Amino acid sequence: MSAILSTQNLVKKYGYKIVSNNISLTINKGDIYGFVGKNGAGKTTFMRQVLGLAFPDSGEITLFGGEPLNTARKKIGSLIEFPSIYKNCTAYENMKRMAILTGSSDKSVRKILDFVGLGNTGNKKAGQFSLGMRQRLGIAMALLGNPELLILDEPINGLDPTGIMEIRDLIIRLNTEKKITFMISSHLLEELSKIATRYGFIHDGKLIEEISAVELSQKCSDRVLIVLTIRKKRRRFYQKLCRLNRYIFIINLFILTQ
Repeated sequence: MSAILSTQNLVKKYGYKIVSNNISLTINKGDIYGFVGKNGAGKTTFMRQVLGLAFPDSGEITLFGGEPLNTARKKIGSLIEFPSIYKNCTAYENMKRMAILTGSSDKSVRKILDFVGLGNTGNKKAGQFSLGMRQRLGIAMALLGNPELLILDEPINGLDPTGIMEIRDLIIRLNTEKKITFMISSHLLEELSKIATRYGFIHDGKLIEEISAVELSQKCSDRVLIVLTIRKKRRRFYQKLCRLNRYIFIINLFILTQ
């Protein structure tokens, strides 16, 4: 696979605090890369360095196989922390302002708004949008310029279950239909597990592990190996095990129906 983003020993310090501690990671074309860590682990700082919003003290950033960073960053869309929108403007007006910077056409603006489900908001001001709608507008603005990589910082933070589902479905559609690669930070592994294909786990500025979704699923699965060599004991144990499984099934069924 071709790497869209890779870093080698990236270090960023604020005073005496090391926020990025020799981070080396790789994101391949087509990945939905879940960047997982608790609040304050260094996720946002890392993303800001990739985007050129902060500068590393040492280390290297390689984008799209080694293209010059200034050129390569034009192929990246981003939503860091929260969407910067004009609350007194409509979704279309917000998009048109951003389109001036990216050189996007009016046709592209309307097409993207339709794709993210905001094409029919009319004259409704963005300040009246729900949090989920604002997040979708932020993603729509990040899509201007046809990016190949989309970096989203906590895109589902604070959303209700419906908003989370809308953002999740939008990410999957963009990945499968538009072939966009994603880097998504979150401290909610459960939600990321529904869409991510690979993960990077960060703790106190250090990348602890990179792992595929399949490998993580295998690591997290529970297994019990029972070996019996005496037939009489085997039969009695099997009978007890069947009764135990029946009780566990009943308990689980009770929990699920509550």
